[in-house]
Amino acid sequence: MKLAEVQEALREQRIDAWLFCDHHRRDPLAYRVLGLEPGREVTRRWFYLIPSEGEPRGLVHKIEATVLDSLPGEKTAYASWGSLTDGLMRLLHGCNRVAMQYSPRCAVPYVAMVDAGTVEMVRSFGVEIVSSADLIQHFEARWNEEKLSSHLESGRKVDRIRREAFVLASESLRGGSQITEWDLAEFIRGRFAAEGLTTDHGPIVAVDENAANPHYEPACEGSLRIETGCVLLIDMWAKLRRPQSVYYDITWAGYCGKVAPASVQRVFEVVKEARNRAIERVQRAVSSGEPLCGYQVDDAARGYIQEEGFGDYFVHRTGHSIGEEVHGAGANMDNLETHDERRIIPWTCFSIEPGIYLREFGIRSEVNVFCGDGEARVTGEMQEELIFV
Repeated sequence: MKLAEVQEALREQRIDAWLFCDHHRRDPLAYRVLGLEPGREVTRRWFYLIPSEGEPRGLVHKIEATVLDSLPGEKTAYASWGSLTDGLMRLLHGCNRVAMQYSPRCAVPYVAMVDAGTVEMVRSFGVEIVSSADLIQHFEARWNEEKLSSHLESGRKVDRIRREAFVLASESLRGGSQITEWDLAEFIRGRFAAEGLTTDHGPIVAVDENAANPHYEPACEGSLRIETGCVLLIDMWAKLRRPQSVYYDITWAGYCGKVAPASVQRVFEVVKEARNRAIERVQRAVSSGEPLCGYQVDDAARGYIQEEGFGDYFVHRTGHSIGEEVHGAGANMDNLETHDERRIIPWTCFSIEPGIYLREFGIRSEVNVFCGDGEARVTGEMQEELIFV
């Protein structure tokens, strides 16, 4: 735990303290930020308060009194629900404004870990609760050189496998053999394993109307054949199979034939331009030092798609934070599903992936953007033309 850095961040945001709590490991963010590894099952509630000044302090149950022993500060033990209430009141003494893993109206669900009852109890002591979303982004979403290196290495491997997947589809069509969405997904998973990559699920390999479902995943039974005249979308994400690696996440689209129909080509061009406008918005702000929020990046992509008449067919946010989990804890590029007012900060990474999903087919183009110190860049290959399979 970076205690001095946490306290400095609390003072900058004029927050009296950061209150962590958990029961049955429901809040993985708390364990990661605190660097807490109890080494046993956690079956009772614990609380840990880091004040902006002074020594942290904790509240633990008597039968799990050692759960916070690896963290600095005095710990008080409770047993009954009454002693829990009294102990929490004393823990919060002197605090008027505390941060918790809470999000007003659940605007940022990735940090909304605290249950409503605990929020009610803390508020009953006259304490104001503010969201820890910005603090979480600062301590959870920022990368270091090692994480960036793992991302770039993963990117090189994933981009190579993506090229191989489209080649396999092309060779199957030319050779007259039948290959399905499932077959191609299995090929990608096999190549991930061979290259030392891992993923939590996926990939998405989708043909025509299945590509119009942003979260479609093929099953062994019933997946469509990849045939001449169809749109083929591949969305794949993976990271190195080693601790603290971070994900690389991309989507590319192709057409099985020599010339795509005008409707497919037009949708691709609109999606590509929306992607580029979002990238340019980020790069311009980062290079000039302009504060930029996630919702503003979404506006850049979504506004163009709306201008082109496809606004009703762009049904998800423009992008998500990327970290050790493919959907990370940093700012999302979102002014649709949520209004994400978190600022984009240095040493974070996120996807930019606008899409248009019609009844007959869908097109999405996804890249990863890393924001460093004064510069933002796409970290891998970027699709400029439809792939003709």
